Amino acid sequence: MLKWEDKYKTGVEKIDEQHQRLFAIANEAYGLLRNDLRVDKYDDIVAILTELRDYTQYHFQSEEEYMLSIGYKKFLSHKAEHADFIAKIAEVDLGKVDDNQDAYLRDTLDFVGAWITGHILGRDMQYVAAGK
Repeated sequence: MLKWEDKYKTGVEKIDEQHQRLFAIANEAYGLLRNDLRVDKYDDIVAILTELRDYTQYHFQSEEEYMLSIGYKKFLSHKAEHADFIAKIAEVDLGKVDDNQDAYLRDTLDFVGAWITGHILGRDMQYVAAGK
């Protein structure tokens, strides 16, 4: 489970709200993972992954527009990291989801959780510092 904390705040309200939504999507997936009453989670997993992909693309676009607006010098390398994340999510093999739904969901969530928190604390805080 991902817990939103003040350390993730960028101070850019729109970006912080979007980051919180990403946390919420990940936590929906964690809730599904913990739901032992659902035997077949395939449709829910696909829906969550689709929402994650779509919302992440929207968020990255907003974040990139912000970086351009402040003249952030490391924009291109930051944008490349965004593209790598989108590509990783796009590589999800939905055929493998059915083999072991919980394991697949857990692995995906581990990746997404680590990436989101690491990216916010590492890379995003760099454009925050540059914008001040």
